[in-house]
Amino acid sequence: MNASEAEVQRVVRQADPERYLSALYAPAELRGSLLALYAFNAELAAVRDRIREPLPGEIRLQWWRDALSSLDDPAAEAGHPVAAALIETIRRHKLPVEPFQNMIEARVFDLYDDPMPSRGDLEGYSGETASALIQLSALILDPQAAVVTADLAGHAGCAQAIAGILRMLPIHRRRGQSYIPLDVLAAAGATRDTFIEGTDREAAARAVEAMVALGREHLAAFTEGAGALPVSLRPAYLPLALTGAYFDRIQSLADKALDESASLPPWRRHWLLLKHAKGGW
Repeated sequence: MNASEAEVQRVVRQADPERYLSALYAPAELRGSLLALYAFNAELAAVRDRIREPLPGEIRLQWWRDALSSLDDPAAEAGHPVAAALIETIRRHKLPVEPFQNMIEARVFDLYDDPMPSRGDLEGYSGETASALIQLSALILDPQAAVVTADLAGHAGCAQAIAGILRMLPIHRRRGQSYIPLDVLAAAGATRDTFIEGTDREAAARAVEAMVALGREHLAAFTEGAGALPVSLRPAYLPLALTGAYFDRIQSLADKALDESASLPPWRRHWLLLKHAKGGW
């Protein structure tokens, strides 16, 4: 393993341990490509944490746009191991560039404290981030099978993204940020401000419950069709093995989910990943 590969592994293992573990179930010759995708996603997700104002974040995202617009330029990824690994992965597997550009564009939302307008906007954001990552992973693992499982990737990504958003509530609230759609908040009797400030705990609990229900809806839609998921694509979907357990934990926390990030014991995470890697859904 060279220094660049080691750095990509380090980024994913530290920032996204669940996807890192999932990649280990993929064929050895494809793990590096999956980790390159996951490292890219981790880099985008971390932009908000590395800035104090939106403009530097916009500049970082533009750097990624430029790098992906210059795939034939050897200097595009110079000095950046994650970019180098990602560009090599795109070239090797002939991946479409548009989903990567859409992923970058979706992440602009992370830089600001604007409200998420509606459930449809949240599903669109999830589709361009988590769902796209699953589908790109599937294209690496088995391009032919991936073409006919795009709908599964859509539901899987939405479920996974919603669980992630609910687990991140304490961090988002400290930033003055909310990914809970305004229509969901309104139906729960909350507003963006009361949710962030935690001034109406009962309404906040109803909003969390509604988000869990939305996430379970997408998880059920995925599970219903998951019997057709080829074994070759399981590693791309493995992080979803934990999503139902996270929803259970978040639901049990109710309004405490605003202050406490839902977690699972390491042994349970490993068991769920192994169970679904061997038996599917």
